[in-house]
Amino acid sequence: MKFISYSVAGEESFGVVVGDSIVDLKSRTGAVNLKALIAGGLGDVVGLIAEAGPDHALSDVTYLPVIADPGKIICVGLNYEEHRIETGRPKADHPTMFTRFADTQVGHMQPVIKPDFSDMIDYEGELALVIGKGGRFISEAGALDHVAGFACYNDVSVRDYQNHTAQFTPGKNFPGTGAFGPFLVTPDEVGPLGEQRIQTRLNGQVVQDAHLDQMIFPVPRLIAYASTWTILSPGDVIVTGTPGGVGMKRTPPLFMKSGDEVIVEIEKVGTLVNTVSE
Repeated sequence: MKFISYSVAGEESFGVVVGDSIVDLKSRTGAVNLKALIAGGLGDVVGLIAEAGPDHALSDVTYLPVIADPGKIICVGLNYEEHRIETGRPKADHPTMFTRFADTQVGHMQPVIKPDFSDMIDYEGELALVIGKGGRFISEAGALDHVAGFACYNDVSVRDYQNHTAQFTPGKNFPGTGAFGPFLVTPDEVGPLGEQRIQTRLNGQVVQDAHLDQMIFPVPRLIAYASTWTILSPGDVIVTGTPGGVGMKRTPPLFMKSGDEVIVEIEKVGTLVNTVSE
């Protein structure tokens, strides 16, 4: 299944995508948002869809971040070897993790906001996962059982602020820089992770191109490691790292500017499209 968070006529809601339409679930489940539905379990959704007709066309809604209010957004750095090499970072025994705030996120087809005082705005196409079943000290062997679904993410970086110190947080938390969507795709549709291609395109030019099995620390390891130092809860998001080819490390550097279109596409997960705006 593909879940969507959206607004229409000024009201926020969520539902399941069926073809080019949406079956609204807020009105049928009593859950206030997709995070609440995930926390309560997705078991009855199939029956609801079978009994319901479409409520909205995809073309008539405004996309919201798949999970607009996650309790945690845990981002992973340096998780593809090509990217680690291009940054000159040493090999590590554990994943590099940092946090992003929920109010920095935007949905599919919504503008990524470039601050007018920085010209070092960089793309980072990534796979995001949403926790479905929470826990602490989750084993790698059972980690995928805790995943509600996957989505595309563009972990846009304001590089000058990221490089002020060794801490990533300032450059990763400007408003309107965490693009998340378009859909939350359940694991049964995505299949075993590995061969899916992840690609970022800037104004039609391919700037990042890799496969998910090139992650240094695969998804089960990321979930298990994160759960050792924090309690993972339904609706939490883990953004799994970006491949090589970031704009900051190109010669000359390739940064995004107002009017640019940036696309993150992951096979079996979706295509996330945003335009850069000031």
